[in-house]
Amino acid sequence: MTQVLLTLGSRGSPLALAQSKMTRALLAALLGLSEAEAEQQLPIKTYTTTGDKLLDHSLVDAGGKGLFTSELEQALVAGEIDLAVHSMKDVPVKAPSGLEMVGMLPREDPREALIAGQISSLADLPKNPVIGTASVRRQAQVLSLRPDAQIVLLRGNVGTRLRRLAEGRFDATFLAYAGLKRLGMADAASAVLSFDEMLPSPAQGAVGLQICQHDEPSRKLILPICCETTQVELAAERAFLAALDGSCRTPIAALARIEAGELRFVGEVYLPDGSKFWRREEQLDLPKTAPLAALLPIASALGKAAGLSITEEAGDLIRFET
Repeated sequence: MTQVLLTLGSRGSPLALAQSKMTRALLAALLGLSEAEAEQQLPIKTYTTTGDKLLDHSLVDAGGKGLFTSELEQALVAGEIDLAVHSMKDVPVKAPSGLEMVGMLPREDPREALIAGQISSLADLPKNPVIGTASVRRQAQVLSLRPDAQIVLLRGNVGTRLRRLAEGRFDATFLAYAGLKRLGMADAASAVLSFDEMLPSPAQGAVGLQICQHDEPSRKLILPICCETTQVELAAERAFLAALDGSCRTPIAALARIEAGELRFVGEVYLPDGSKFWRREEQLDLPKTAPLAALLPIASALGKAAGLSITEEAGDLIRFET
């Protein structure tokens, strides 16, 4: 009888499955397993989350980011799976009791992809363009640059969004470039926007690996494929989000990068209509030989300070009702 080393849990969308299979491939390479052996010893169980079902509602109306993670977390607690594979931008900043995000895979390109046929910039879209998105962040950023834009709800997986755009229902939409790359669909991007043009969602492009606390066998298997750089960067971004009490109702963008021994951070908060936004840029020299345990609180403190600074300046303007 084949021994199951680790059961992975995944949403059933093509992108989620691609990320789970990527996780399995990394584990298989580490363990010296063939593809066939990996399928048997590292099986993937798929789950349809509440967020996957409510495609005719915005995430704001439906209840928030936890809609994409709660079923996987329940499966962890129930012992149905050993590892939940998440897109980190969908993971709420408040972790459920008894569970732990043990680490992240190396981050993919976090930039935003504009999908608009032959048009390669927001400025070149026609007058009063119809933009399809379910993201309040993208909505606010678009309206900040193109106040004449009409925002229409567009949800669903990557294929669904591309199909609806091809049908002519919208002039443009946006997707995470990381997701397109992982699906082998990078060519679908009309343009990949610079961070100055559109700052991404906190944790965009990162895949998180979640286990039950005190599950040492799973931790031992997973830690070698985790990326410390990604974990430090996300510590700053998610601390920024937490300081702002960020939810799907709050248009928040953030990016932290470790470059040349520095942690460089940019964070933005918008009004939903794009009429005003607040921005913070920070950079900090990192200790050259410090272990991860020492870098995480440094990164978190930087992100938190930036978020609290905006909260102090903006006050009630960014306290949206839930």
